[in-house]
Amino acid sequence: MSLRFAYNTNGTANHRIEDAIRLIKDAGYDGVALTLDIHHLDPFAENWVVEADRIASILNRLELGSVIETGARFLLDPTAKHEPTLVTADAAGRARRVGFLKRAIEIGRILNSEAVSFWAGVPKAGVDHGEAGGWLIEGLREVADFAAEKGVVAALEPEPGMLIETLDDFAGLDIPGLSLALDTGHCLVTGERDPAEAVHEFSPRLGTVAIEDMKRGEHIHLPFGEGDMDVPTVLDALDAVGFRKLVCVELSRDSHRADVMVGQALEFLRTCRRPGPGLPAPDTAPRETAVPGMPNP
Repeated sequence: MSLRFAYNTNGTANHRIEDAIRLIKDAGYDGVALTLDIHHLDPFAENWVVEADRIASILNRLELGSVIETGARFLLDPTAKHEPTLVTADAAGRARRVGFLKRAIEIGRILNSEAVSFWAGVPKAGVDHGEAGGWLIEGLREVADFAAEKGVVAALEPEPGMLIETLDDFAGLDIPGLSLALDTGHCLVTGERDPAEAVHEFSPRLGTVAIEDMKRGEHIHLPFGEGDMDVPTVLDALDAVGFRKLVCVELSRDSHRADVMVGQALEFLRTCRRPGPGLPAPDTAPRETAVPGMPNP
């Protein structure tokens, strides 16, 4: 059984969600990493349940899996990027973030998503990190318990610069039911581990995996071939540990050329997985797929 790939809709921000899904499907992906946002299934819209049901129907008809991502920049506060978080000093702000994550989990249940990925947040200047850690644990337990109740995988993603920044930070948490959202590129940013080694070490706790290229020490998501990521070795590691969930491509800075990057990224990944001599290569030809109920492009 081969690896399964998805593309993150934060890299298709200039497309309607149904058009983004069609673009991803036609390129040959197995799923969609859906970043909930004002233009892509707004979780705070009055009709969010209807919209979630509509997207679930499209994904089911196209036989696409999904992962829910929660990294939208201004969804909760239009004046402050990524705020509030689980480590915001204001208790009402933290509650708003927890409420959003619970809504994301509800959407994940409707879409039958493989996981809901989220991160801790950055403590603001003047906030005691010990106190912030207490807020974080409280929020994580509430979110993880809610996810377990709904039958959804809650996966925490270590992010450079955040309170939970490294895999060691994640490993130090004692939150029953909490899985790991591993962005392999972040290993290059923090320098903590080789990405492939991280896959092997944390394989029992992997809830979802993201992949892209990055340069060492620079938190910039790059197209494959433009950074220091040894992509074939990472894919070999995922194969070796039997990872069969979606491996999600995240190119959030490339929405302006999504029409090119969506297909190009998958072709690169497939090239990394070419079989040996004498064996058939995978079919890489783009496929046009009509979505029932929507006009053809």
